[in-house]
Amino acid sequence: MRGIALIALVLFGTAPAFAAEEPSGCDKFKWPIDHERAALTAPDRAKLTSGSEQAALPATGISLALVAPADAKLPAPPERAPKEGTFAGFTSFKTAPKAGLYTISLSAGAWVDVVQDGHFLKPKAFSGATDCDGIRKTMKYELSASPFVLQVSGTKEDSISIAILPSE
Repeated sequence: MRGIALIALVLFGTAPAFAAEEPSGCDKFKWPIDHERAALTAPDRAKLTSGSEQAALPATGISLALVAPADAKLPAPPERAPKEGTFAGFTSFKTAPKAGLYTISLSAGAWVDVVQDGHFLKPKAFSGATDCDGIRKTMKYELSASPFVLQVSGTKEDSISIAILPSE
C-alpha cells in the first residue's frame, strides 16, 4: 500500500512538468504552417540589420540581424524584459499591403512586440512547437494599413528568420 501511495505522489508531483512541455513536431501547430515554414527557410530571404526601415512587407521571409538588448535601441521597451545573454532587434514597415489578419512566424524562440499607432498589438492566436526544422512559433495579428514596428527580443541567437504573411 505504501508503494502505491509513493508512486501516486511521484506521478502527481511530476504532472505539472509534463503539462508545461510544449508540443514537439511540425504536425503539432494549431494551423497549417507550410507557407510560413517555406518563407522562413527560403534562400532568398531579405537580410536586414536591426533598426532598418522597409517600404512594404517583403514577399518572402527576412533574416534579421540582432544585437545585445542594450544596443538594440528598441523603439518601445519590450513587454517582457529580455534575459541576460540574449539578443534583440527591430525593423519597421511603412505600411502593410492592406488591413487584415497576418501571421508572424519565427525560426526560433523569442518574444515579439508588434507596435502600431503607438500601441502594442496583442496576438489573436498563438501556436508553437519544438523539433520542427525552420519554424518555432507563429502568431496571428490584426494589422491596419498603417506603419508598424516589429521588435524581437530574448532570443539566444544573433539572427532570426521572420515571415509576415497574410493569414490564410
